[in-house]
Amino acid sequence: MLSRGAVLAGGALPLQPQWVQVRNMATLKDITRRLKSIKNIQKITKSMKMVSAAKYARAERELKPARVYGVGALALYEKAEIKAAEDKKKHLLIGVSSDRGLCGAIHTSVAKNIKNQIATLTNAGKEVMVIGVGDKIRGLLQRTHGKNFLLNFKEVGRKPPTFGDASLITLELLNSGYEFDEGSVIYNRFRSVISYRTDEKPIYSLETVSGAESISIYDDIDADVLRNYQEFTLANIIFYSLKESTTSEQSARMTAMDNASKNASEIIDKLTLTFNRTRQAVITKELIEIISGAAAL
Repeated sequence: MLSRGAVLAGGALPLQPQWVQVRNMATLKDITRRLKSIKNIQKITKSMKMVSAAKYARAERELKPARVYGVGALALYEKAEIKAAEDKKKHLLIGVSSDRGLCGAIHTSVAKNIKNQIATLTNAGKEVMVIGVGDKIRGLLQRTHGKNFLLNFKEVGRKPPTFGDASLITLELLNSGYEFDEGSVIYNRFRSVISYRTDEKPIYSLETVSGAESISIYDDIDADVLRNYQEFTLANIIFYSLKESTTSEQSARMTAMDNASKNASEIIDKLTLTFNRTRQAVITKELIEIISGAAAL
């Protein structure tokens, strides 16, 4: 029994290098698989960066004429110094985002601004309702502020926004039956390729505008003209915010995909170095086994 055990024990010794070799080979396979996966991800991020760069160039080109609408739409509000009365309780927030992600914190910044305003206005005793433009803003606010949602619009961000899209949002708001007193459109204002800022533009109801004290200086404005102007102004502000948000989103996605591609390159370099070291270790162990076997003979 002892001799047989000695034979078994002696026969188990040569199996140890083979076990180490199998373990290293499995590690090499894992590294190879991970390298292939990250290289495929890098191809996707580079492609998305190129697509976003083309969309960003178009969005920036279309933003310049759209800003004229945004500035001009607020001219009456500023000249007439329109403000809602303190006893007005109904406040409307329109959050502009899109349906697509992979663009950094561009949607989160709008959602955070809306959350802060809801908390502040609610503490002041006002009724706050939210209109979400884009599915991302609803996903971020649904769990905590689902009861505040009045309307939500999807299929935003797949194509460049047009004035028809802004008109549709305005029409749905006017037909919803919600009589708000004042509100604001919250969006991301484009500043540069790597910078944007969450901003807001005020909006007022027809009753608030017609009841302003300074509106009486415009003698030729009757009720129909004021109503048409108010609806057109609301559509202009929404159109302007859609253009600003789209440009900011494309620039943020382009920057995010560029950073992701660089991070993938760093990981590929590290994994390649690890792969080469592991392979060299396997080769060295095999050579040691061969030399040790030859020396034993």
